[in-house]
Amino acid sequence: MQNNSISAARDIANINFTEHSLDNGLHVILHKDSSNPLVSVDLWYHVGSKDEDPGKTGFAHLFEHMMFQGSENISKAEHFRYIQHAGGILNGSTDQDRTNYYETVPSNQLELVLWLESDRMGYLNVNQENFDNQRDVVKEEKRQVCDNVPYGSKWSNLFNRAFKGEPYEWVPIGSMEDLNNAALEDAINFYKIYYSPSNAVISISGDIENRNALELVNKYFGKIQPNITNKKNFPRIKYSSGEIKDTIYDSIQVPGIYIAYKIPGILSKESPALGLLTTILGESRSSRLYSKIVYEKRLAKSASSFIWDNELGGLIIISCMGYIDSNPSEIEKAVTDEIEKLQTQRVTEEELEKAKNKLETIMIESLQTNIGKADNLAHFRTFFKDTNQINTLLNKYSLITADYILSVTKKYLNKDNRVILNYLNKSNRKIHTGLK
Repeated sequence: MQNNSISAARDIANINFTEHSLDNGLHVILHKDSSNPLVSVDLWYHVGSKDEDPGKTGFAHLFEHMMFQGSENISKAEHFRYIQHAGGILNGSTDQDRTNYYETVPSNQLELVLWLESDRMGYLNVNQENFDNQRDVVKEEKRQVCDNVPYGSKWSNLFNRAFKGEPYEWVPIGSMEDLNNAALEDAINFYKIYYSPSNAVISISGDIENRNALELVNKYFGKIQPNITNKKNFPRIKYSSGEIKDTIYDSIQVPGIYIAYKIPGILSKESPALGLLTTILGESRSSRLYSKIVYEKRLAKSASSFIWDNELGGLIIISCMGYIDSNPSEIEKAVTDEIEKLQTQRVTEEELEKAKNKLETIMIESLQTNIGKADNLAHFRTFFKDTNQINTLLNKYSLITADYILSVTKKYLNKDNRVILNYLNKSNRKIHTGLK
């Protein structure tokens, strides 16, 4: 029986769009919404940290910074000034599978945005000065976000152990050693290979006339020649290869326990069920983990789970923050006990309904803005090659049963398919190892 609320939400969230492909391979998605005089442009390149080579990590993220350093007709940092003077906002982001650049401006400034984006797609200034400058910026970002903050290495340590020798072995920030050894020639090659119209999707949402918008896209992007983007043949991801446990000694006050289970990527038919499972397990204070570990047993001050889902594979990550005197082994056992319950007993219909409603709300909220719609449209085209999945995802969730949740739990949330990291205060290292 179909969930009525999701069925109703699916009707509300139906997004009308048109799509076209230019002769150079650039895919164009247009969504008209004249409810306010704004337009968002979201340009996705299908390249992320998984496309990097070992020893040359961090390039996808570094190049996000390079893209704001000027191009043939635009001076360094002028991209920001143009958009800000037009009354708009802009940014970019990099993950393990894609890099995007986006602007929201008054709708009469659409042509400006398309000129700016096309100039750096086709004619970026990839020179030594810009490269050295932005490499230093990224290195400082790494120090501030990862190296010099408590628990800052947790994500890189989880992915390194879970995906050793596979895609996603490293996270986008890369390693300091690789950034130090990076060469301008590597950056030039990265740009030539991946920053091509044939490896990109441009999604435009807002107060537009579709015909005029398409003409403008063709005017500014149509003459850019495509590059040959040879996507890598990634090895098949392996599951249940044995439990990995490690202890990280850090400058922290309270222990942190991180448990990650390897899961298939977003293209898998199991992905929606795994999303619902994660929500039931630990995405609120009424979830199973929080209720048991924080409220009932008082083993930790927080307990939660979230899904880090990528194109080819990802992780369900459980995070518990203990007290100063917490025993990590007790927290690990409590988490494992809750997982084992999910492997032997179906989730209740109430839990399943609640999880579906939560994901429905998240999806609906993501479609309330022009940039949210543009981002979702680009997402489904880039990864699924089926933009209309923006209108069918909620239906996939509505069809998932408690029996199916049980089957994916048994398949992926087992001890042989997980990494456990205990973060402890550095002073404990002397106690555990006998160091003086």
